[in-house]
Amino acid sequence: MRIGSPKEVTPGEARVAMTPESALQLQKLGHVCFIETGAGAAARFSDQDYADAGVTVVKSAKALFKEVDIIAKVRPPLESEVKLLRPEHTLIGFFNPAGNEALLEQARASGASVIAMEMVPRISRAQKMDALSSMANIAGYRAVIEAGNNFGRFFTGQVTAAGKVPPAKVLVIGAGVAGLAAIGTAQSLGAIVRAFDVRPEVAEQIESMGAEFLFLDFEDSQDGAATGGYAAPSSPEFREKQLALFLEQAPEIDIVITTALIPNREAPELWTPEMVAAMKPGSVIVDLAAEKGGNCKLTVMDEKIVTENGVTIIGYTDFPSRMAAQASTLYATNIRHMMTDLTPNKDGQIVHNMEDDVIRSATVTHAGEITYPPPPLKVQAIASKPVEKAPEKSPEQKAAEEAARLAQAGRQQTTLLIIGAALIGLIGLYAPPAFMQHFIVFVLSIFVGFQVIWGVAHSLHTPLMAITNAISGIIIVGALLQIDSELPIVTILAAISVLIATINIVRGFMVTHRMLQMFKKS
Repeated sequence: MRIGSPKEVTPGEARVAMTPESALQLQKLGHVCFIETGAGAAARFSDQDYADAGVTVVKSAKALFKEVDIIAKVRPPLESEVKLLRPEHTLIGFFNPAGNEALLEQARASGASVIAMEMVPRISRAQKMDALSSMANIAGYRAVIEAGNNFGRFFTGQVTAAGKVPPAKVLVIGAGVAGLAAIGTAQSLGAIVRAFDVRPEVAEQIESMGAEFLFLDFEDSQDGAATGGYAAPSSPEFREKQLALFLEQAPEIDIVITTALIPNREAPELWTPEMVAAMKPGSVIVDLAAEKGGNCKLTVMDEKIVTENGVTIIGYTDFPSRMAAQASTLYATNIRHMMTDLTPNKDGQIVHNMEDDVIRSATVTHAGEITYPPPPLKVQAIASKPVEKAPEKSPEQKAAEEAARLAQAGRQQTTLLIIGAALIGLIGLYAPPAFMQHFIVFVLSIFVGFQVIWGVAHSLHTPLMAITNAISGIIIVGALLQIDSELPIVTILAAISVLIATINIVRGFMVTHRMLQMFKKS
């Protein structure tokens, strides 16, 4: 099949859906690649780069649509582009099927199959095609860079001859992919980072990155597991406590990055004008939900404004496009993985398998019909369940459990001693006295040796090494008692035992020393 990418016509869009590197991989699947001239220029991919990768460069989008069977785009197609679609076409790209019914109907009327990349389900097998996560990762990183560009101070704290500079305090609201990327970036720049999310199960992820999770003590805390990994709408009571927490944080926070979005809904208002008014002059708000109305209602989409009290509010919606080369590389890789699933035999022929969970979920029109919304997934979406912690035991309960454990161990030892005594008594009925004398000494030696060996503290060794050294020590004691025997063979065997056991003990200490050296800085 022939696959091509036209130049994006949406104003300000610098990304491209096919890179020279992804084209090489698509060709290995048996496809022939085409690109509209200048399509990759804004992302620093020249026509010559594509030509060197074996891609055919065509002069216009119209010519491209005539040449190819599969069209890979970034932004949803405009009406002029939909008119170029034919029934044999397959269009892959962002499409916004939930918010663009007219475009969806036009695509259906064209007879083309449309695969919306934002509809890729969040299941393990589809992570490599998750374009939303790829772009959100870039948006979170870029949000911190934009905030730093407008902040006017260091992120990290410094002590200089000219004075002390405190570190910036950053609050990230929403710990999805974009939020975690923002946390990691701000943390690496030296800021004090705090984060909040309605899903308590992400607290561990936030803290593992070195940020502080703002915990809201509320009985009806959200559980994102029921919504496929996305946050669900909050109850009015939860929202009131949430806003109170943010208002408390507002006066001391320097940078706020909001990322909270709910699929197919307007962005929830999380940072109110009252909170903006409480912030210090020079503070910055980066609203990554600006395209859906913004988490801050003072946000103006695609603009940067400064409030009366000197707070900068950034409402850009093109953060991934501001890093076009990186964003294009990741997005083109997502497209390439989708094509891998569509080309199972690697023979250049796509198989639009509507029984496949990923392909079916992402397909919004097919064979002249609208197939959006998709049916429920056959497999469970990615969502981590919060680990249920066992209730803390009281000191009385712990003492009772310890007493019960010791009593059980005592009963076991008593039982074993009774059985052992019975066996020794049974042997004594038939064995000669000389044998019994040595046998009793042998049994007592085993018992005493066992207690001595397993009672050795292993503070300087691993448990295994400590037990090995204890055994070797007992061997040396026994051998020394026999080394002055009148029988030469006993003396020789005792000397060999002392030698071998000494080697084991010395080597044990050497191994322990080397292990300790591994934990020391050179």
